[in-house]
Amino acid sequence: MSEIIQKDGTWVFDGGALRLTPGRDKNVGVLRRALGELVVPLGALAGVSFEQGRRSGRLRLRLRDGADPLLHATGGRLTEPHDPYRLTVEPDRYGVAEYVTDEVRGALLLERVPTTPVREYLLPGPALPLTVSAGDGTASFDGEQVRLEWNWKTEDAKSAAGPRTLALTDILGVEWQPSAGLENGHLRFRVRGAPARTRAKYDPHAVELWGFKRDPLMALVAAAVQARLPHPSAAVPEPPPAPEVPGADHDALLRRLRELGELHRAGVLTDEEFTKAKQAVLRHM
Repeated sequence: MSEIIQKDGTWVFDGGALRLTPGRDKNVGVLRRALGELVVPLGALAGVSFEQGRRSGRLRLRLRDGADPLLHATGGRLTEPHDPYRLTVEPDRYGVAEYVTDEVRGALLLERVPTTPVREYLLPGPALPLTVSAGDGTASFDGEQVRLEWNWKTEDAKSAAGPRTLALTDILGVEWQPSAGLENGHLRFRVRGAPARTRAKYDPHAVELWGFKRDPLMALVAAAVQARLPHPSAAVPEPPPAPEVPGADHDALLRRLRELGELHRAGVLTDEEFTKAKQAVLRHM
């Protein structure tokens, strides 16, 4: 067994899994604290690295694509204070960090763990039930339904319809986006049969986030829902092909591209479906 204890967390490797426990240091983000201890099976890992720095170093885990619903839901947008797969290492523990790195790498080689994407989640996602308040609302999830309730800061046009209850079976996707600069973030649910998406400020299926301390906690709701949706490796239906019109002129193809763009913005086509359909049109231009 190998172990490294630092102010912002403790990592313990027993040969079959890494146990990641957040520390009590003030620099540990609220999301890491809320997640608590994580047990990452060896089969979920794609690699580990250690980078030395003048003042401190960084241990980093790289997970296989599709292994963790949290990483999928947040799209790699977690910053360092909230990322559970990074550990700040003090200079006097560089040797220990290198030893832990070598132990994990050796186990990955010995067990011949591939780095390819996985076809099912290997981490369970946050525990339920779950309720988080941030931005202009509160999101709750019990494993079967998401409930969105609004506060006094919610736009009138959005709050007028009252709380929203979304059945898990009606949710097609979920996304957490942090605020960046002057752009607000959001927790958004893509719902079957819903009209075209609008700004989170007005979207009854989204909580708008303004960059405050508790915003990252909405990623817990996103991960918990994502863990119970079909895995991203599930077969994606092919988008309708571009019509084969002999001698189709340039204007007709441009109109088709605009139509596809509108379907994509409305949530009818996923990013992958939109890309494939667009490429099919472009091949005829």
